[in-house]
Amino acid sequence: MAIFDTLAIGVSGLNAAEMQITTTGHNISNIDNESYTRQRVVQTAKEPFHNIPGDVGNGTQVDQIIRIHDEFSYNRLKNSESALSYTGYKQDILQEITQRFPDLKDVGILKDLENYFNAWNNFASKSSDGSQKINLIQLTQTLSENIRKASDELYKMKKTVNDQLKINVEEFNRLGQQIADINGEIARIESIKGNNANDLRDKRDQLERAMAKLVNITAFKGSLESNTAIDRNITDMGQDYSLNLGGFGIVEGTAFHPLVLKSESAASDFQAIYYERQDGRLINIMPSITGGQIGAELELRGRYIDASTGQTSDGTIQSYINNLDTFAKTLITQTNNIYAKSAQNKVNSNDLSFLKPENSLINFDDTIKEGTFDVVVYDKQGKEVARKTIEINRTTAMNSGLDSNSIVTQFNTNSDDNKDKNSLNDVDDYFSASYIYHDDKNLGQLSINPKFNNDEYFISFEDNGTNFPGVVGLNRFFDGNSSKNIRVNSVLSDDPVKLQGFKAPIDGNNEVANEIVQLQYKKLEFNGKNSFGKEETIEGFYRFLTTQIAAQTETNNNAHETNKALYTTALQEFQSISGVSMNEELTNLIRFQSSYGASAKIITTVEKMLDTLLTLKQ
Repeated sequence: MAIFDTLAIGVSGLNAAEMQITTTGHNISNIDNESYTRQRVVQTAKEPFHNIPGDVGNGTQVDQIIRIHDEFSYNRLKNSESALSYTGYKQDILQEITQRFPDLKDVGILKDLENYFNAWNNFASKSSDGSQKINLIQLTQTLSENIRKASDELYKMKKTVNDQLKINVEEFNRLGQQIADINGEIARIESIKGNNANDLRDKRDQLERAMAKLVNITAFKGSLESNTAIDRNITDMGQDYSLNLGGFGIVEGTAFHPLVLKSESAASDFQAIYYERQDGRLINIMPSITGGQIGAELELRGRYIDASTGQTSDGTIQSYINNLDTFAKTLITQTNNIYAKSAQNKVNSNDLSFLKPENSLINFDDTIKEGTFDVVVYDKQGKEVARKTIEINRTTAMNSGLDSNSIVTQFNTNSDDNKDKNSLNDVDDYFSASYIYHDDKNLGQLSINPKFNNDEYFISFEDNGTNFPGVVGLNRFFDGNSSKNIRVNSVLSDDPVKLQGFKAPIDGNNEVANEIVQLQYKKLEFNGKNSFGKEETIEGFYRFLTTQIAAQTETNNNAHETNKALYTTALQEFQSISGVSMNEELTNLIRFQSSYGASAKIITTVEKMLDTLLTLKQ
């Protein structure tokens, strides 16, 4: 072993200490970088000189620089961030909805509903008072307007969530492409043995965590390695890489498969999320997406889009819209069902969408039940002159040709309704029914017109449990069939004087108005997509709607608090392993500075030894 070998030992110590100081400085400078994982220099002894009487050391060498990373604690952190993002976004949206649907008697739609029935009560006491008619119409318009406004706000909320979903899917694709690009860089750098792309792996982890906040993802990194000799927490350095979303491969090494947004119909505001296979086939993956903000958005907006309507058929917000529609439709139907008793000299139903003449009424609207309703004819003095009972069963249609069971056929049949053996004084002798369906517009309308061109006779409808008059809108008080289009019949809003509180076309006992007043106390059957067969009062069902919103908001708030605690725990665990400790790094800095000084001392000593040798030669 030569003296210059001793010099090389000093130089190796100097280089190693410099590398240790550089790495420590790198750690300290990134102490505020949340995505940074602290690094350590792996230092080993060089191959010694094999001599007699024993091996002589040959200095030190830096094998590699590794990061102190535990994949298991990292995955726990990533999953907790996904769950926190999921409940956090839901919390923002649900709390905003809750504020718009307070479960309080003296505010909002509940107050409007109370005013509505109070106005009917006042009108029932003074049905000939024009001011009471105007008051009732105005308060009904307020109720209708606020129901429509609530429906519109829910739809706008769903549209806002949908718009955010589009932005987040684009962000997901951008992050996925960046990960694929980084995988290429990592593979290139680590192709040289001993080279570790630590900072690039940190960057990839940062992108993964950002993706996890959007959606629940799973990353596979091949065979992980541990290095307990350096740190018992190290579990890292898998060479392969794939990232899955709901079982679909999004990133495979350097290959990236983006998500595709596609509208189900040209008129739809809502888009579905597809995965494009290598053969170009699109697969709807929305049912497979969970967690993160995108998962929350899909749960709120809905995962399934009806191609015929372009609207979502599921989702939390849609369930609120469905319940509000059920509330409004039942209010409309039951009020109209009673108001149909008020006699008019001619009748036109609502425009009935897609109700072809031969279609079953019960299949058209599940609110229509099997049973009967009576058609009653009055003269202008208010005397009942004719009455006919019309039956509805499962096959009854509006006008199915020769079928004697249809509404039009039953109405127009020449029968002795009065049982007086006189075929000239029955319902069909005073009025005729027709049903016109326009195929180009897919709209139909039932019309009942007098056979005499005067105001001698009037017609009304008394239901016996079918809900038919209220559903189709015969002699209606409300127009519309949902929360989106509920409003006062334009005939009445244009001229409140035409409002009636009695059945016969003369001032009477106000039976119609009184029955509508009692409607507020009656338990009704609410048939909707999310509340089929539920029996409640009108106010009770609205409270069910607001209570459901409040309960789901509270449940999510509790889940969010739990997720915050889990995230805090996971972050602390991750930081305790991979985070930079200033005290530890400063201690290391002093230690490595001493090593650097000691190595320099070796070099100085060798220099003096060389001077001594040179002096001897002289």
